[in-house]
Amino acid sequence: MGAFLCIDLKCFYASVECVDRGEDPFEHRLVVADPSRGRTTICLAVSPAMKKAGVRNRCRLFEIPSGIKFEMARPRMRRYMEVSAGIYARYLRYFSPEDIHVYSVDEVFIDVGPYLALYDTTPRELAERLIEMVREETGICATAGIGSNLFLAKVALDVTAKHAQNNIGELDEERFKCLIWPHRPITDIWGIGPGIARRLAAMGAHDLGGVALLPEQALYDEFGVNAELLIDHAWGIEPCTMAEIHAYRPRAHSLGNGQVLPRDYCFDEARVILREMVDGLVLDLVDRGLVCGHISLFVGYARERAAGAEQDAPVQTFTGEHGTRVIGRRGEGASAARKLPEATSSRTVLVRAFLALFSEIADPRRDVRRVNIAVGALVPEERAELTLFSDPAADTAEKSLARATMAVKRRFGKNALVRGISYRPEATGRERNQQVGGHHE
Repeated sequence: MGAFLCIDLKCFYASVECVDRGEDPFEHRLVVADPSRGRTTICLAVSPAMKKAGVRNRCRLFEIPSGIKFEMARPRMRRYMEVSAGIYARYLRYFSPEDIHVYSVDEVFIDVGPYLALYDTTPRELAERLIEMVREETGICATAGIGSNLFLAKVALDVTAKHAQNNIGELDEERFKCLIWPHRPITDIWGIGPGIARRLAAMGAHDLGGVALLPEQALYDEFGVNAELLIDHAWGIEPCTMAEIHAYRPRAHSLGNGQVLPRDYCFDEARVILREMVDGLVLDLVDRGLVCGHISLFVGYARERAAGAEQDAPVQTFTGEHGTRVIGRRGEGASAARKLPEATSSRTVLVRAFLALFSEIADPRRDVRRVNIAVGALVPEERAELTLFSDPAADTAEKSLARATMAVKRRFGKNALVRGISYRPEATGRERNQQVGGHHE
């Protein structure tokens, strides 16, 4: 039987900030949030001491009770990535990288089965050793889930470890049936969000035990091929192995980026943002030596509708481990995708295509708060097929300019060379060039 660990760094961002200040995260009340974004900004993390005081993770600043005194730390994403990389390097003292899957900046899966005889230990003892090492060498507290497969390890971490005194949860298939089948809410289970939970509730299943009792054909009728995953997980089964994770290669490739705007943008202002984003995506394409044959665009509207527009449906919210968010909002955005006449990385062609798509799908009466773009059907530029309308000379000139721009940016910084549109008052490109993951470094 296999043995897997899922290790999570507790309240990671907030713990890093506490440690860097010489404070104990379990004693010092701290939240990680950018005060320049106002009282409605989301707290990216709160310290364990804040959680003990009743403050939920991913809350908004104004939701913190006024009677609680705390320190606010501006997010430093580059610092968190450095600490995460240092902790990963410590795991490599014990395990081969082929047996580690980095799930996120603060969470990893480790296949420890092959190492138990080598270290003459049990999975629990090994988890305790790793947690102690991380705490002593970095000051960061870790929690761990132990399971006979990847899914059980993750559920042990998310559901049982938080109630264990030593921060370690452990599940095999039999314990899973006893402890997890009756557990509610079902959204605590990895891979089951509020949408899936609502559909299962309509079928009469409110926990995994209920899912296990449902007829398999009914699940396939409702969820299609994804029912196979639900059925396996309802019985604590996970056929995927660490080797399969590392060997996985997606059938289709795409590039994209998106941003939540700092305020509500009108139709014309949003076009400026879109042009900036396409400029960045073109540089990325050229830098990778790729061309695209497909584009997609999502425009997310602000909550308020323009005067005379149809009223919104009632707002539904979902509260989980990572805070409260709006769900199921009717008409919250517009999206579309288009196939291009030819594969290209031309800025001229892509800007024109995205602006045309934006004009086609976006409601000019409504303010915009979010924009996401992506390009797909990627192939190496040397494999792109020419058409009667191709202009190789113009494409070569554009690529030369893009490569020169990237060379300047690498040497002198991303803001060393930008287009004039980025100096418009509504533009966000120069500020975003100074951020990591949408937050200041």
